[in-house]
Amino acid sequence: MSNNNSNSIKNWAEDDRPREKMMQKSAQALSDAELLAILIQSGTREKSALDLAREVLALANNNLHELGRLGVTDLQKPKGIGVARAITIAAALELGRRRQMGEGLLKPAITGARDAAEIVLPLLRDLNHEVFWVLYLNASNRMLKHEILSQGGFTGTVADIRMILKNALMNNANQLIIAHNHPSGNPKASAADKELTKRLKEAAILMDMKLLDHLIVFGNEYMSMADEGMM
Repeated sequence: MSNNNSNSIKNWAEDDRPREKMMQKSAQALSDAELLAILIQSGTREKSALDLAREVLALANNNLHELGRLGVTDLQKPKGIGVARAITIAAALELGRRRQMGEGLLKPAITGARDAAEIVLPLLRDLNHEVFWVLYLNASNRMLKHEILSQGGFTGTVADIRMILKNALMNNANQLIIAHNHPSGNPKASAADKELTKRLKEAAILMDMKLLDHLIVFGNEYMSMADEGMM
Protein backbone atom coordinates (compact mmCIF):
# COMPACT_ATOMS: atom_id res chain seq x y z
CA MET A 1 0.00 0.00 0.00
CA SER A 2 1.42 3.33 -1.01
CA ASN A 3 1.78 6.29 1.28
CA ASN A 4 2.62 8.78 -1.50
CA ASN A 5 -0.24 11.15 -0.73
CA SER A 6 -0.82 14.31 1.24
CA ASN A 7 -2.27 12.35 4.16
CA SER A 8 0.91 10.35 4.70
CA ILE A 9 2.59 10.92 8.06
CA LYS A 10 5.86 11.20 6.13
CA ASN A 11 4.60 14.52 4.75
CA TRP A 12 3.84 15.98 8.18
CA ALA A 13 6.10 18.31 10.09
CA GLU A 14 8.58 16.21 12.08
CA ASP A 15 7.26 17.48 15.42
CA ASP A 16 3.80 16.21 14.51
CA ARG A 17 4.83 12.65 13.60
CA PRO A 18 3.96 10.23 16.43
CA ARG A 19 7.30 8.37 16.46
CA GLU A 20 9.39 11.52 16.31
CA LYS A 21 7.18 13.24 18.87
CA MET A 22 7.67 10.33 21.26
CA MET A 23 11.44 10.40 20.77
CA GLN A 24 11.68 14.17 21.32
CA LYS A 25 9.22 14.43 24.20
CA SER A 26 7.88 11.25 25.81
CA ALA A 27 5.16 8.65 25.44
CA GLN A 28 3.07 10.68 27.87
CA ALA A 29 3.05 13.58 25.39
CA LEU A 30 1.16 11.52 22.81
CA SER A 31 -2.59 11.19 22.55
CA ASP A 32 -4.26 7.77 22.57
CA ALA A 33 -4.68 8.01 18.79
CA GLU A 34 -1.01 8.85 18.28
CA LEU A 35 0.12 5.89 20.38
CA LEU A 36 -2.22 3.62 18.46
CA ALA A 37 -0.89 5.03 15.16
CA ILE A 38 2.61 3.86 16.14
CA LEU A 39 1.25 0.33 16.51
CA ILE A 40 -0.55 0.55 13.17
CA GLN A 41 2.76 1.80 11.62
CA SER A 42 1.50 2.95 8.22
CA GLY A 43 -1.63 4.18 6.52
CA THR A 44 -3.38 3.40 3.27
CA ARG A 45 -3.67 5.41 0.05
CA GLU A 46 -6.69 7.22 1.47
CA LYS A 47 -5.86 7.44 5.17
CA SER A 48 -2.86 8.04 7.41
CA ALA A 49 -2.03 5.72 10.30
CA LEU A 50 -3.44 8.39 12.61
CA ASP A 51 -6.72 8.43 10.69
CA LEU A 52 -6.95 4.66 11.07
CA ALA A 53 -6.12 4.94 14.75
CA ARG A 54 -8.95 7.41 15.26
CA GLU A 55 -11.36 5.04 13.50
CA VAL A 56 -10.29 2.17 15.73
CA LEU A 57 -10.80 4.30 18.84
CA ALA A 58 -14.20 5.36 17.54
CA LEU A 59 -15.24 1.68 17.63
CA ALA A 60 -14.89 1.94 21.42
CA ASN A 61 -16.30 5.48 21.75
CA ASN A 62 -12.73 6.71 22.38
CA ASN A 63 -12.64 4.72 25.60
CA LEU A 64 -9.53 2.58 26.17
CA HIS A 65 -11.37 0.35 28.61
CA GLU A 66 -13.97 -0.43 25.94
CA LEU A 67 -11.22 -0.88 23.35
CA GLY A 68 -9.75 -3.63 25.51
CA ARG A 69 -13.01 -5.57 25.21
CA LEU A 70 -12.85 -5.72 21.42
CA GLY A 71 -11.67 -8.90 19.75
CA VAL A 72 -9.42 -9.23 16.71
CA THR A 73 -12.45 -9.47 14.40
CA ASP A 74 -13.99 -6.29 15.84
CA LEU A 75 -10.74 -4.37 15.42
CA GLN A 76 -10.75 -5.12 11.68
CA LYS A 77 -13.94 -3.16 11.00
CA PRO A 78 -12.19 0.02 9.80
CA LYS A 79 -11.05 -0.34 6.21
CA GLY A 80 -7.26 -0.58 6.30
CA ILE A 81 -7.02 -2.57 9.55
CA GLY A 82 -6.25 -6.15 8.56
CA VAL A 83 -5.58 -9.23 10.63
CA ALA A 84 -1.91 -8.37 11.30
CA ARG A 85 -2.67 -4.86 12.55
CA ALA A 86 -5.63 -6.05 14.62
CA ILE A 87 -3.47 -8.71 16.26
CA THR A 88 -0.77 -6.12 17.02
CA ILE A 89 -3.31 -3.87 18.75
CA ALA A 90 -4.84 -6.79 20.68
CA ALA A 91 -1.37 -7.95 21.78
CA ALA A 92 -0.47 -4.48 23.06
CA LEU A 93 -3.70 -4.30 25.05
CA GLU A 94 -3.02 -7.72 26.57
CA LEU A 95 0.50 -6.65 27.58
CA GLY A 96 -1.04 -3.67 29.36
CA ARG A 97 -3.39 -5.97 31.27
CA ARG A 98 -0.56 -8.28 32.28
CA ARG A 99 1.62 -5.37 33.39
CA GLN A 100 -1.12 -4.07 35.64
CA MET A 101 -1.78 -7.53 37.04
CA GLY A 102 1.95 -7.95 37.67
CA GLU A 103 1.96 -4.93 39.96
CA GLY A 104 -0.55 -6.69 42.20
CA LEU A 105 1.48 -9.90 42.20
CA LEU A 106 4.52 -8.04 43.58
CA LYS A 107 2.77 -7.35 46.87
CA PRO A 108 4.28 -9.33 49.76
CA ALA A 109 0.82 -10.25 51.04
CA ILE A 110 -2.84 -9.82 50.25
CA THR A 111 -4.27 -7.99 53.23
CA GLY A 112 -7.67 -7.00 51.89
CA ALA A 113 -10.05 -6.70 48.99
CA ARG A 114 -8.08 -3.87 47.37
CA ASP A 115 -4.94 -6.00 47.11
CA ALA A 116 -6.88 -8.87 45.56
CA ALA A 117 -8.66 -6.49 43.20
CA GLU A 118 -5.32 -5.25 41.84
CA ILE A 119 -4.73 -8.78 40.60
CA VAL A 120 -8.16 -9.76 39.29
CA LEU A 121 -9.41 -6.44 37.87
CA PRO A 122 -7.01 -6.43 34.89
CA LEU A 123 -7.91 -10.07 34.20
CA LEU A 124 -11.68 -9.71 34.32
CA ARG A 125 -12.80 -6.19 33.50
CA ASP A 126 -12.45 -6.35 29.69
CA LEU A 127 -14.15 -9.72 29.17
CA ASN A 128 -17.48 -10.14 27.40
CA HIS A 129 -18.09 -13.52 29.01
CA GLU A 130 -18.10 -14.64 32.63
CA VAL A 131 -14.89 -16.10 34.07
CA PHE A 132 -14.27 -17.52 37.54
CA TRP A 133 -10.82 -17.03 39.15
CA VAL A 134 -9.37 -18.47 42.33
CA LEU A 135 -6.45 -17.09 44.35
CA TYR A 136 -4.73 -19.65 46.60
CA LEU A 137 -2.96 -18.22 49.67
CA ASN A 138 -0.88 -19.57 52.52
CA ALA A 139 -1.32 -18.75 56.21
CA SER A 140 0.75 -15.57 55.80
CA ASN A 141 -1.61 -14.27 53.09
CA ARG A 142 1.02 -14.72 50.38
CA MET A 143 -0.42 -15.91 47.09
CA LEU A 144 0.78 -19.34 46.03
CA LYS A 145 -1.10 -19.55 42.75
CA HIS A 146 -3.95 -18.01 40.79
CA GLU A 147 -5.93 -19.71 38.06
CA ILE A 148 -9.07 -19.69 35.95
CA LEU A 149 -11.41 -22.33 37.29
CA SER A 150 -14.10 -22.01 34.64
CA GLN A 151 -15.43 -19.86 31.82
CA GLY A 152 -19.01 -19.39 30.76
CA GLY A 153 -21.24 -17.27 28.61
CA PHE A 154 -22.53 -13.75 28.98
CA THR A 155 -24.92 -14.69 31.77
CA GLY A 156 -22.97 -17.09 33.94
CA THR A 157 -20.39 -19.75 34.65
CA VAL A 158 -20.17 -22.77 36.91
CA ALA A 159 -17.73 -23.08 39.81
CA ASP A 160 -16.95 -26.59 41.10
CA ILE A 161 -16.38 -26.44 44.86
CA ARG A 162 -14.70 -29.84 44.89
CA MET A 163 -12.21 -28.73 42.26
CA ILE A 164 -11.40 -25.53 44.17
CA LEU A 165 -10.64 -27.44 47.37
CA LYS A 166 -8.72 -30.15 45.51
CA ASN A 167 -6.50 -27.53 43.85
CA ALA A 168 -6.04 -25.78 47.19
CA LEU A 169 -4.74 -29.01 48.72
CA MET A 170 -2.42 -29.61 45.78
CA ASN A 171 -0.96 -26.11 46.23
CA ASN A 172 -0.68 -26.37 50.02
CA ALA A 173 -3.05 -23.43 50.38
CA ASN A 174 -5.19 -22.88 53.44
CA GLN A 175 -6.84 -19.61 52.42
CA LEU A 176 -8.86 -18.74 49.32
CA ILE A 177 -10.18 -15.72 47.48
CA ILE A 178 -12.59 -16.23 44.61
CA ALA A 179 -13.57 -13.72 41.95
CA HIS A 180 -15.74 -13.54 38.88
CA ASN A 181 -17.01 -10.84 36.56
CA HIS A 182 -20.44 -9.60 35.58
CA PRO A 183 -20.12 -8.64 31.88
CA SER A 184 -23.53 -6.98 32.07
CA GLY A 185 -22.10 -4.41 34.50
CA ASN A 186 -24.48 -5.41 37.31
CA PRO A 187 -22.70 -4.59 40.60
CA LYS A 188 -24.93 -6.76 42.79
CA ALA A 189 -24.28 -10.31 43.95
CA SER A 190 -26.92 -12.68 42.59
CA ALA A 191 -28.69 -15.33 44.64
CA ALA A 192 -26.43 -17.90 42.96
CA ASP A 193 -23.32 -15.88 43.92
CA LYS A 194 -24.44 -15.79 47.55
CA GLU A 195 -25.27 -19.50 47.63
CA LEU A 196 -21.92 -20.47 46.09
CA THR A 197 -20.08 -18.30 48.62
CA LYS A 198 -21.98 -19.84 51.52
CA ARG A 199 -21.38 -23.42 50.34
CA LEU A 200 -17.68 -22.87 49.61
CA LYS A 201 -17.10 -21.16 52.96
CA GLU A 202 -18.71 -24.07 54.80
CA ALA A 203 -16.84 -26.69 52.75
CA ALA A 204 -13.53 -24.88 53.28
CA ILE A 205 -14.00 -24.92 57.07
CA LEU A 206 -14.40 -28.70 56.97
CA MET A 207 -11.02 -28.88 55.18
CA ASP A 208 -9.41 -26.55 57.75
CA MET A 209 -9.31 -23.76 55.17
CA LYS A 210 -10.76 -20.26 55.07
CA LEU A 211 -12.58 -18.40 52.31
CA LEU A 212 -11.45 -14.80 52.74
CA ASP A 213 -13.52 -13.04 50.09
CA HIS A 214 -15.57 -13.23 46.92
CA LEU A 215 -14.98 -10.33 44.54
CA ILE A 216 -17.40 -9.41 41.78
CA VAL A 217 -15.92 -7.34 38.97
CA PHE A 218 -18.19 -5.10 36.90
CA GLY A 219 -16.49 -2.91 34.35
CA ASN A 220 -13.61 -1.09 36.02
CA GLU A 221 -15.05 -1.51 39.51
CA TYR A 222 -15.46 -4.35 41.97
CA MET A 223 -17.54 -5.36 44.95
CA SER A 224 -16.16 -7.30 47.91
CA MET A 225 -18.70 -9.58 49.56
CA ALA A 226 -16.52 -9.63 52.69
CA ASP A 227 -16.42 -5.82 52.91
CA GLU A 228 -20.18 -5.70 52.36
CA GLY A 229 -20.77 -8.09 55.27
CA MET A 230 -22.18 -10.80 53.02
CA MET A 231 -19.94 -13.63 54.22
